[in-house]
Amino acid sequence: MRHALAAVLLLTGPALAAEPIVGRASVTDGDTVVIRGTRIRLHGIDAPESAQLCQDAAGKSYRCGQVAALALADRIGEANISCEPRDTDRYGRTVAVCRKGDEDLNAWMVSQGYATAYQRYSRNYVGVEIAASALKRGLWAGTFDPPSDWRRAKRAGGVETRPEMEKPPAAAPAPPQAACAIKGNISRKGAKIYHLPGTRDYDRTVIDQGSGERMFCSEVEAKAAGWRAARS
Repeated sequence: MRHALAAVLLLTGPALAAEPIVGRASVTDGDTVVIRGTRIRLHGIDAPESAQLCQDAAGKSYRCGQVAALALADRIGEANISCEPRDTDRYGRTVAVCRKGDEDLNAWMVSQGYATAYQRYSRNYVGVEIAASALKRGLWAGTFDPPSDWRRAKRAGGVETRPEMEKPPAAAPAPPQAACAIKGNISRKGAKIYHLPGTRDYDRTVIDQGSGERMFCSEVEAKAAGWRAARS
């Protein structure tokens, strides 16, 4: 009886977790690799697209998506990496945390400013992003559109971006007010502070666009423009 119970526990327990995918990786872009034919999207991060342009500290445009892909490829080099599956996205890609030895490559890309924390799906790398922004590393040295915003704008203009975005599912457009609901307020002392919906001072904060205050669509956009989160 004990043996039968043990067998049932093994079948219903964590043994069902997916095994790591290990091997030499080819880099597709700054957040996607391929190992032995398996396409892997790096969990919790979002890198600029290959064709995306950003501006450096001097205001000069550069191919930030290309820079991100090259940085990831250089970091991996000829080594084998291990990718721990977390999920499968709707395009059939494995979503995973990938490591070279003990180093979390997802975190490294964000820490160096080559990618942003993909807060729509995870908050794992938000702290890493804040540190990279404060140190003005990579993308944060200049100005850039969050990759998801850049893709959305290109799709609206009929331009294909990622292969997985070629046929996005039909969805009712969100009202502009809901899509860009983060309030960017400027205090009496000149501090630029943003308030998220549901936070303490959100409802009583009134935006005066004439004085430079504005609405943001994402925290990444607000931080890139120089605003900081309100303290609770």
